[in-house]
This record gives sequence, C-alpha cells and structure tokens, in this order.
Amino acid sequence: MTHSFDPTILREYDIRGIVGRTLHEEDAYALGRTFASEGRDQGAKRIAVGRDGRTHSQGLEDALVRGLTESGIDVVRIGEGPSPMLYWAVAELDVDGGIQITGSHNPAEYNGFKMLLPGGSVFGTQIQDLGRRAGEGRWHEGQGKVEDVDIIDRYVDRLVSDFRGGEFKIGWDAGNGAAGPALEKLVRKLPGEHHTIFTEVDGNFPNHHPDPTVEKNLEDLKGLVRDKGLDFGIAFDGDGDRIGAVDGQGRVIWGDQLVMILAGPVLEEQPGAPIIADVKASQTLFDRIAAMGGEPLMWKTGHSLIKQKMKETGAPLAGEMSGHIFFKHRWYGFDDALYASVRLIEAVAASGKSLTAIRDAMPVSIATPEMRFPVDESRKFAVVEEVRDRLSAEGAKVDATDGVRVSTGDGWWLLRASNTQDVLVGRAEAKDAEGLERLLETIDGQLAHSGVERTEADH
Repeated sequence: MTHSFDPTILREYDIRGIVGRTLHEEDAYALGRTFASEGRDQGAKRIAVGRDGRTHSQGLEDALVRGLTESGIDVVRIGEGPSPMLYWAVAELDVDGGIQITGSHNPAEYNGFKMLLPGGSVFGTQIQDLGRRAGEGRWHEGQGKVEDVDIIDRYVDRLVSDFRGGEFKIGWDAGNGAAGPALEKLVRKLPGEHHTIFTEVDGNFPNHHPDPTVEKNLEDLKGLVRDKGLDFGIAFDGDGDRIGAVDGQGRVIWGDQLVMILAGPVLEEQPGAPIIADVKASQTLFDRIAAMGGEPLMWKTGHSLIKQKMKETGAPLAGEMSGHIFFKHRWYGFDDALYASVRLIEAVAASGKSLTAIRDAMPVSIATPEMRFPVDESRKFAVVEEVRDRLSAEGAKVDATDGVRVSTGDGWWLLRASNTQDVLVGRAEAKDAEGLERLLETIDGQLAHSGVERTEADH
C-alpha cells in the first residue's frame, strides 16, 4: 500500500493544505502510518496528538490516530487546545514526539499538521522524506494503544508557575481560536483586571480572521481597550502560537517591537546573550539588542528554523514579525503566545512604565506592515531567485539569509516566498516617507520584471 500527497501540502515547516481540495482524511491516515514508521525507526514508542478547533480537525485526528496505531505507535490524545499545549505535552509527558492538527493562522478551509520527533521539530527535507516514504509504502505494522489525557489545567498552571508580577487592566482577543479555553483559565490566575472576547472555539471564525499580524483583525481588540479604558490588549492566532498586541491608545505593537520589550529583562539576567529575530524585523530591533548588550542575530523566518537556530546558538529568546515568540529563558524554547503574554505583563511591570510610554520611546522609523502579494505556488520561489539574481548582477547590497533583504541609503526592503501561503511577502523600512516610497517603487519594479503585480492579498 502506497500513498501520494499533493506536493503543495509538503511545506517547509509543516504539512498544510485546503481540506477537500489538497488535504483529505486519507492523507491524515497515510501521514499517521508514515510518521509512526519513521518514529519507530528513531526509537519512538508513544506520540502525543492534539488538535485545534477547526470543523475538520476531529475527522483528521481520527484518521491520523488510526494510521499511527496501525503502524505500532501508542497515542496519547490531549484533545482540543493551542499548539503550544501540544509542545508542552511533548516536553512534560512520557512521550517521544507529537503532532498538532492545525491550520494555524490560515483561513477556515485550511488545516494541517505540526510535527515533533525525538530530535525536535520535523521540517524541511524531513517533510519531503515523509512524502517519499509514503509513496514507497515503507510502513511498519503493529497495533498501538490510545490513551486520553486532560492536561489543560496543568499547562495553565505551568504558564504562571514563576510569574513575577504585574497588575494591569488588559483586554484579550482569542479570535475564536483554540487558545480560548486556556486563556479563560489563565486570566483567572493573573492579578489585575481582564476582559476577554471571542474565547468560544469556533472553526468558522465568525468574528474576524485569526491572524493578529494583520491590523484589521485587531479592530475588535482596539475597541475593547478604548471602551474599557484598558492599559493594553493582547490577541492570539488560530492555534495560540502567535501573539499580537496594542497599547492603551490602540497602536499596534508589532512582533519585532515585542521582542525589543521582552529582551530587556532577559539580557539583564543573561548579559551578552544572542537574541534572534527573523529577516522581516526592523533594523531598530537589532540596533536596540546591541545597545542593551546583547548579540543580535538575524535568521530565516519559520518557527522550526528559529527553534533549530536557538538550539545551535543557545539563544534565550527569539521572535518573528509574525508574532511567534520563543523563550528558552525560564521556558522550553518553543513558541507560545500565552506564555509570551505572561512575560509581556512582567516586562511592562519591570520597566516601571506603561506600555503606551514604552511605545512612545521606541526609535522612530517608517515601515510598511507585512505586505503579501498573490502569486502562483509554482512561481513564488522562482520569482525571489530572479529578483536576487538581477540585484546581484547590479551590485546591490543583498542579504540572502531568507529571500532577499536589500539595504540602500534610504533603508531596507525585503522580498521572500511564504512557506505557508501562495504569496510573496514584502516589507520595507526607511528614515522618512520619501525614502519609503523609493523603496516601494523598487519592489514594484522588481516584481514587474518577473510578471507580478504588487496587489495585496486579501486577508
């Protein structure tokens, strides 16, 4: 018996596709058979499985678990919850790996799988290897057992187990994602005044799309902060591994600005430590880390890639513009928006200022939000290569860590292929509006050379 996955779902750091079109329950079953067989080759015996709140996650879980057990792996089902709860289960339970069924921040019709084996996250060539193994049908046979374990209360207790204080009036928006029930438990354990919205899990996301890096998705949170006179607000994505935030005036605190705030207390305890941010982050962040005595390190976008780099460098903290925040300092090294929220409360309290005042004091630059340009899946990586080759031939100052990040006298601009959607991702930052306009014109010109129009993807 063999199985062929749609090649578009075998992504850089997870498996993800559109349910009913590129991803089916048959794929979940085949993944279970393949993942279990690969796991057994690595010595794994028990795997934790969790799921988000999408309407098709339960069906995918049932098929996945059937595949895992039929290849001889025991399964510990932890039920519905955020991806970080699954990561915590892998760290704390007697298991050898885990799979979270989730479409993350993608629209409701998407779903997928985030995977861990004894060596850590499964990504890159390992995901391609799983695809090849399924195609060859190299599956072990066996009959694993299934156990259900309720861990949400233990997970939430751990989130606050060494909380160092901070009492504020905070608004929270779970976006009808999988973090909602855990959030309701969390706020009951925190001091201060807390107002939550959209904590009911609903895989149709009836209120707004659950991606806090897109500003229009934060309008409800801004309204809550304004109407209740709150100190700040925090939002999560569909599976609780991305954080978004707004200050008391409703201004967005972007991912790189959050890292700037969170790095201060970490560097006080670990002076000189490397702090990692992805290629989309502002230059002001890297400059600020250096000014605080840290070692700024720019790296590739992607939660699995960042986690690997943290292991290599021993970095206590890393973050992405997408709102993935990774704490190894006092935590486990995985991206967890609920834990990042706890640390944000601590960091603001430790500063002795309001989050609004912290935001006021940040270095001024003019930057675009993350721009997403629709492009055919088959073309997105090729376009970036074409742009890189043209710029290199022109002698431009190009950093090719992840896509192309180009530095000019005006500032910098970035173009990279998304590993999770059929889009190119762009960003630009300049000293003034005129410089930003010149950078955007350059992006327009490069895209046009490759037959792509700079129209924003609908989100």
